[in-house]
Amino acid sequence: MNPLFSRAGEATEFPRFTLPEGESLPGTAYQVVHDDAMLDGNARLNLATFVGTWMEPEAARLYAETVDKNMIDKDEYPKTAEIEHRCWRMLADLWNAPDPAHAVGTSTIGSSEASMLAGLALKRRWQHARRAAGKPSDRPNLVMSSAVQVCWEKFCNYWDVEPRYVPISQEHRVLDGYGLSEYVDENTIGVVAIMGVTYTGMYEPVAEISQALDEIQASTGLDIPIHVDGASGAMIAPFLTPELVWDFRLPRVASINTSGHKYGLVYPGLGWVVWRDLSALPDDLVFHVSYLGGDMPTFALNFSRPGAQVLLQYYLFLRLGFEGYRAVHAASRDVAEYLAREIGAMDAFELWNDGSDIPVFAWSLRPGRQDTWNLHHLSDRLRMNGWLVPAYPMPDGLADLTVQRIVVRNGFTRDLASSFLDDLRSAVAFLDAAETPFPDPGHSGAFHH
Repeated sequence: MNPLFSRAGEATEFPRFTLPEGESLPGTAYQVVHDDAMLDGNARLNLATFVGTWMEPEAARLYAETVDKNMIDKDEYPKTAEIEHRCWRMLADLWNAPDPAHAVGTSTIGSSEASMLAGLALKRRWQHARRAAGKPSDRPNLVMSSAVQVCWEKFCNYWDVEPRYVPISQEHRVLDGYGLSEYVDENTIGVVAIMGVTYTGMYEPVAEISQALDEIQASTGLDIPIHVDGASGAMIAPFLTPELVWDFRLPRVASINTSGHKYGLVYPGLGWVVWRDLSALPDDLVFHVSYLGGDMPTFALNFSRPGAQVLLQYYLFLRLGFEGYRAVHAASRDVAEYLAREIGAMDAFELWNDGSDIPVFAWSLRPGRQDTWNLHHLSDRLRMNGWLVPAYPMPDGLADLTVQRIVVRNGFTRDLASSFLDDLRSAVAFLDAAETPFPDPGHSGAFHH
């Protein structure tokens, strides 16, 4: 007999919103939490998230061994701090910084914090230039696509920067430089270009945006920098499309961020941001604090934070190297393009893109195809088989268009993709068989970031 589920503590219900009166056995507490987490679903079938859900056993062992390391405590963990430095130097080299030895960077808690830091640097540089010229510096604005990730909306809200959104359209599906002169002015701190739009996975053409800004500078004198939000694409483009010029090869690119926990292939909790040189990061944003016996320069929104993910990133850099990353991402892109071809060939759907940038693509219902169901119904139907495939409205400019999106990550194999297609076709056949419209599933949108 296994007494685990009948011993004291297991036979009663723990309080949900207050601390229990007394203690419980370690095994009991573990089992309760384990069972709750079990109800989350299978992460491998989550086709909504960009965040990594699998690493090798050696990485899991390294994670367990280093989970107690505090990244901010560089005096206590100097080797972890050195490894952090090695990682962003590797990224500066990967992204073609003019002189990687004189670039500057840091790890962060995801690419959202990295974006915040990059935005702060843009704002502070602009403020310094305005004050030096004797001009007001109280009305900064930031120009970006209406399809930016929500972290940029947060940045503008939290740090009093006016967001200027360039709406996407059927003709201009990403920010491509068209009409940019209507949005920038002397108060523009920078333009955000996205390498891998979260709605659809498409690259924004950074070189074309840079050229448009060159033309604006030639006619107005405005010298506006670019920040590249490479949350996903900055860890894919160097390996799969090295000829694409989007990075520090463009002099106007001041900074780049990425997510180590997306296509950097690390477990959740890691981002990176790199500035092309010291002049791109104002020194007055860097704090020098005395902590646990040492002087520590730091530029971060968080203080204490895990160091384990940084070590996992270094593990992967050593484990995979350039060719390993290229092979992993090429396999994911092959699966994405296969899925896109198969879904695009179905009578019900129209593809928005084909997964050839990052391994992400979106589709919509074919106009006039049917009137008894929508993509929210399809999303719910797929969830019955364990698949999480979000349906959501596109951003301003195309807000009346609803799409579904698939993110292909490391570990989502061609065989799993075939199983998904079987379930997708079955779901569509079931929905098509309805003689009357399905009731409104009650979804106004889905989390798509």
